[in-house]
Amino acid sequence: MPNKKGSALLMVWADVPADKEDDFNAWYNEEHLAERLAIPGVLSGARYESDSPGAPRHLAMYELENIGVMSSEAYLSVRGNATEWTKRASPEVVATTYIRNTYDQIFPAEVGDDVAQSGMAPALQIGRMTVPPELDAEWNDWYNGVYVPNYMKVPGCIRGRRYRAVEGEPAYLTVYEFEHPEVSQTDEWNRQRAIDPRNERWQNTMEHAVGSPGVWVKTFEI
Repeated sequence: MPNKKGSALLMVWADVPADKEDDFNAWYNEEHLAERLAIPGVLSGARYESDSPGAPRHLAMYELENIGVMSSEAYLSVRGNATEWTKRASPEVVATTYIRNTYDQIFPAEVGDDVAQSGMAPALQIGRMTVPPELDAEWNDWYNGVYVPNYMKVPGCIRGRRYRAVEGEPAYLTVYEFEHPEVSQTDEWNRQRAIDPRNERWQNTMEHAVGSPGVWVKTFEI
């Protein structure tokens, strides 16, 4: 069975004016997503929407075999030969907020078979953050060894993965996959948030991007 997840992500966030929404959504659902999924190494993808304060409404998430897909001849050929619909409706053209970042996975260190075979989650909580360089190593040890593993104990949290930005900023991305969008509103999530005495220090050390963390709900998948 073909893998559905690899070690890298392409993430595209956007806000779109109301009068462009219908064309934008039709373009994504009827042309663009399938076009990208036909590229070797683009393993799966889905569209999500958020109403989290400050977060871009639209998100397209693509699971990549590895970060090399983004520089492959196949990807560059498709990106360099835009269709007429793309030239009219893509977020590069119509969006008021447009963030296109690529990421390489740093946690877990390997993509296990259970992850590789898993589909796109019904909901996501995503954090985009950075930390002072002199604290980077210690902060990452805490995040990988304490913070994500504890949140993964919460009912409804499928898994957590962390990434370093290859293109775009801020430097780090955390993606929690949820069974439903209310997982991070539960008492157990809040209990895990404060369960370790080290958490408060490192939570206050992180600098989050606007709208981070935010929750996105899946709206379309091929």
